[in-house]
Amino acid sequence: MPDHHTAAPAETMDQLLSAIRLRHAEFNAQRHVPRDIIERLKQQGVYRAATPVCFGGSGMTPAEFLALIERISTADGSVGWVASFGSAAVYLAALPKATQAVMYAESPDLVFAGGLFPIQPATAVEGGWQVSGTWKFASGCKGADLLGVGIGVGGPGQPGGKPRTAVLPASQVEIIENWDVMGLSGTGSHDLKVQQQFVADEWTFIRGGAPTIDEALYRYPTIAYAAQVLGVVNLGIARAALDHFGEMAGGRVAITGAPKLADRSYVRIEVAKAEARLASARHFLYQSTEAVWRTILSGDPVTDEQVAMLRLTATEAARAGYDVVGTMFGLAGTTAIYNSHPLQRYLRDAAVVKQHAFLGEGIYDGAGAVALGVPPMPGFL
Repeated sequence: MPDHHTAAPAETMDQLLSAIRLRHAEFNAQRHVPRDIIERLKQQGVYRAATPVCFGGSGMTPAEFLALIERISTADGSVGWVASFGSAAVYLAALPKATQAVMYAESPDLVFAGGLFPIQPATAVEGGWQVSGTWKFASGCKGADLLGVGIGVGGPGQPGGKPRTAVLPASQVEIIENWDVMGLSGTGSHDLKVQQQFVADEWTFIRGGAPTIDEALYRYPTIAYAAQVLGVVNLGIARAALDHFGEMAGGRVAITGAPKLADRSYVRIEVAKAEARLASARHFLYQSTEAVWRTILSGDPVTDEQVAMLRLTATEAARAGYDVVGTMFGLAGTTAIYNSHPLQRYLRDAAVVKQHAFLGEGIYDGAGAVALGVPPMPGFL
């Protein structure tokens, strides 16, 4: 096995975040996070956080990774979103162990992205599958080493209706650059297109399927974790919005002659409420995450109630973050309507996070069903 020891990063995380803040306009214009930033995120350990320890992973806990993504998201929501897929190795842990050994042979810092939906039919051939089709929402695909696509293979090989993912080298996948959206423009969530590519059985896995690696991280609920790493982006964006509003609130008197924002009681009240809303959502997220992690470390199975709570924390984080940003935008008045104003960017990015299917209104239905002892919607647990 190669030596995975890595020297200390040449730059600190604070230095990287400062550079990211200066380049957000570039990311939005290019509609992706460039490879030099991806490489610098690798140096900070983002892309080995969920790599198996036996293949050089760092052993980062879910709460530690969530805090890392939250911090990155204060600098730029798109970069936080792309960095969140440093958790994707929890999916890849369902690949055969021999396949993972090949995958991580050169480095544990592997960037994986995927476009799972719409599920495309694949043709069974000797030793694998012939794959063709087009898939949407492949966030971070421009900087990925490997790309995954969702295939429907039928039969008993898909427990619980979970889709199968075929993993291909990035060179075998065409990226259709059509990501034209109101927020999170820098995520580069373009379409993927594959034409008649053979994918061996051992390079496919059931998304959310049983891991072949026996490490604690892979006993953490996979789909819930995938939702949490996205929802936490809005906590970071909200923190950035509050901090920016705090800086502007003590500034000059309004052009109408009205008092500075910080001198208005209604502004102070709303800021306090926003701080409380954000702190509550953060505590819910991290407290629930740590509780499940303790369950795993104790050797006990994670319950359906715990999984439902994790799903709920992700949705609440996304909603609370959006609400906080919206409040700051409203308090800022006409100052914030200019395209160049940070609060407008935060608002658009936070809105897109909240729209994700993993974070939608249906999650409340699923969590409520579990709480009331009735079957939740398929795929919730």
